[in-house]
Amino acid sequence: MKEDYPDTYLRDILTRTKRIAVVGVSLNEVRPSYYVARYLSLKKYEVIPINPGHAGKIAFGQTVLASLSDIDGPVDMVDIFRRSDHVPPIVDEALELPGLQTIWMQIGVWHEEAAAKARAQGIDVIMNRCPKIEYQRLYGELRMAGFNTGVISSRL
Repeated sequence: MKEDYPDTYLRDILTRTKRIAVVGVSLNEVRPSYYVARYLSLKKYEVIPINPGHAGKIAFGQTVLASLSDIDGPVDMVDIFRRSDHVPPIVDEALELPGLQTIWMQIGVWHEEAAAKARAQGIDVIMNRCPKIEYQRLYGELRMAGFNTGVISSRL
């Protein structure tokens, strides 16, 4: 259930992307959807948080929106942090967004029919991957055990 995406394909997507809508973002700092969205915002992507349960609150300097249809302006990528069975209506809504280039489904999220629908409209689709992990891997930020602590030590 893991597609092989060439590094050049992933790098192209991460390079051309500027504005990312993160569907299912949490405001709980220990949740993956929070720290992935925060990381992407620290890498200078404009992150638009989407979660109807947190609509109106602020995350990463942006107002949390209830749905993709509430976004003003174009979006390059929609990053989906929802269960696979919730993907089809999210993709349908995403396909209405101006400028959409990529649908990205997080680790464990996979929906072939929704992916095929998006690809039929010329949208790139990534499934079962994390843009934070791929960014770190492709741009040399991953270290042993996948962590870059930023701490330099001579201790063993």
